[in-house]
Amino acid sequence: MSNLSDTITNLISLPHEYEWLDFKENWFSKDGIGEYISAISNGAALSGREFGYIIWGVNDKTHEITGTKVNFDKDIDNEPYKHYLARNLKPSVAFEVDETEIDGKRLVLLTIPAAKSVPTKFLEQTFIRIGSSKEKLSKFPEWEIRLLNVLSNGIPTIVNTAAPDYAQDLTFEKLFLYYGAKGIALRQETFKKTLKLQTSDGRYNIMALLLSDSNDIPIRVSVFSGKTKADTLFSVKEYGNSCILYAMDKILDYGDAINIIQADERGRISERKDIPLFDYEAFHEALLNAFVHNKWLGLNAPMISVFTDRIEILSHGGLGIEQDLEGFYSGVSIPVNEVLASIFLQLRLSERSGRGVPKIVGAYGRESIRIEKNFIVVTIPFNRINVTPFELNGGGVSEVKVHDPVNAPENATVNATVNATVNATVNLSPTQKKIIAALSENAYVTQTELAEKIGIHRTRVNDNMSKLKEMGIIKRIGSDKSGHWEIVK
Repeated sequence: MSNLSDTITNLISLPHEYEWLDFKENWFSKDGIGEYISAISNGAALSGREFGYIIWGVNDKTHEITGTKVNFDKDIDNEPYKHYLARNLKPSVAFEVDETEIDGKRLVLLTIPAAKSVPTKFLEQTFIRIGSSKEKLSKFPEWEIRLLNVLSNGIPTIVNTAAPDYAQDLTFEKLFLYYGAKGIALRQETFKKTLKLQTSDGRYNIMALLLSDSNDIPIRVSVFSGKTKADTLFSVKEYGNSCILYAMDKILDYGDAINIIQADERGRISERKDIPLFDYEAFHEALLNAFVHNKWLGLNAPMISVFTDRIEILSHGGLGIEQDLEGFYSGVSIPVNEVLASIFLQLRLSERSGRGVPKIVGAYGRESIRIEKNFIVVTIPFNRINVTPFELNGGGVSEVKVHDPVNAPENATVNATVNATVNATVNLSPTQKKIIAALSENAYVTQTELAEKIGIHRTRVNDNMSKLKEMGIIKRIGSDKSGHWEIVK
């Protein structure tokens, strides 16, 4: 397949039209196409794209390849049509028209460079795309301001956008503690520059706000008593308003706590199987991706919703700039927030292998990831074994009683979630099992070494070991410095 066909195929695979992408079948208008070139060029600039595209021969609703008869190689009023378009575009736009065949059907691709420095006009009018509609820019002054700002200063990011005026007195004690727990020393005199926490004029940026000790960005886990948000809201757990690194760790701990192990007695011959409620690694990768790729510019955090049959993790913003669908699913990641992604790499919270999305797809299929223009939702379904779920009685909830010596003391939210999801024999969490396995191999292992071995933060190791001690499963023999661990039962 040629590069042209590859480009068209990748564009068709996207779930929607965008401000920089439009599909046509046989539509042709002498001036309408010029207006679309203006709109797509300006839309590409607003979206941070190098080029925008119009493809003829594709149904704009189904994205089915239908073929086209549109012809750019003709004269309009005794003037070559391409010349007519070029003459009336200001400033000059080096658009390209190419055609190819896919499955025996003719397609035409119009490639349009993004506007540079000033908006692209046609016949002295400036056009813009609002969703999938072409409009005169003059009708939308707020979009005109946005476009002019982007053309002057570049695409807004969490690095070049200042935090609000009320959020310029920030502290970072938790950030220093987090780095220290990872064995990485931040220098007080250079960390703002190293982590790019300030704009060019010295103001704290959105990145700084996200990593600060206190912010006003709520990050919530909402637990529902049924399978939809129309069902009773069982509980809401607040994890935000602070450094997002700690917030993410706490939500991962929460997921670990509710991921109860179920005894699978089906077809048992000898040993029973222990089946987790869901694939924790897929959950971990989905949450990590949601934090790294979320569109934080609007100060909107990812949303986590727990239902009786699944967890949904929503991140704001669609695919990253220049990210195509096939690359996304295959693990070729183009971060929405490059500097934040670099911090996650430095802290060993993520890796460059790009295994996150493939891990989710491998566990639950492509259908578990829904990509829209302004958000992405990952669904982690529950795998129930011998389960009696909630029974809804006219909107009321009949609570399931679960004996949970591991997680019951932690907090009411975990209890609510367990009651809202399963009725099963509960054993140790996967993390607690990994800790015990590591202790059985080396009774002298330190918590830092455990964190590295298991691949979780040291605070999570400490919390889980405290629970294991409270349950009488492990105990410390000797001093903290020279003693060792003993597995009691």
